[in-house]
Amino acid sequence: MTSIDQNPAVPAATHPAGIRTFHPRRGRMSGRQTDALDRLWPAYGLDIAGLDGPFDPGVFFGRGAAVVLEIGSGMGDATAAMAAADPGRDYLAVEVHTPGIGNLLELVQRHGLGNVRVARGDALDLVRAMPEGCLDAVHVYFPDPWPKARHHKRRIIQPRHVTLLRSRLRPGGTLHCATDWAEYAESMRETLTADPELVDVHGGYAPRPAHRPVTKFERRALTAGRPIFDLVHTRR
Repeated sequence: MTSIDQNPAVPAATHPAGIRTFHPRRGRMSGRQTDALDRLWPAYGLDIAGLDGPFDPGVFFGRGAAVVLEIGSGMGDATAAMAAADPGRDYLAVEVHTPGIGNLLELVQRHGLGNVRVARGDALDLVRAMPEGCLDAVHVYFPDPWPKARHHKRRIIQPRHVTLLRSRLRPGGTLHCATDWAEYAESMRETLTADPELVDVHGGYAPRPAHRPVTKFERRALTAGRPIFDLVHTRR
């Protein structure tokens, strides 16, 4: 059997007051996803809650390539596509939705992606365990917008989290965010611009980068008439 619960109760985060930046998600596993999880998790998976001490992405991948951290990889289609097109860098995908983890692992096997690993749990806890300057890029694509004002404290793109994420980027490394929620996009822009150690590459919202695949989620947003906002900043 797989070493992770297929209907997990995600442990509380260790950041202030145990505030989570994500919804614990449950979902039905397909046979294909379950099979991939059972077979591939021991080789490709990491349980963040089980970390005890520092975490070095290079040691985890077993080589010295540049590392891209994908926060909230969903069903994994975008991560798999980017990793396939970019074999010189390693992609570490973090997700809490077990069917999405299983789906990404199946894509890893199907396409022979040796440069992908998958972590389950709170991405911020994982980032805290990393050494400074160890990441080439951080992708935060379509995070939960937490639209109600009383829930804004749960948003992942806020000053204290951005400070943490930026510190793990190498100089010149990229923090790339995308959302279909206009109010959150403006909040993201203000937060990222206010960080003195980040440079706004495009001086505002970025043109849609060709390297970011269009996902089913994004297509649904566009069909519903919601524009997509990309923000690309680099560390000084």
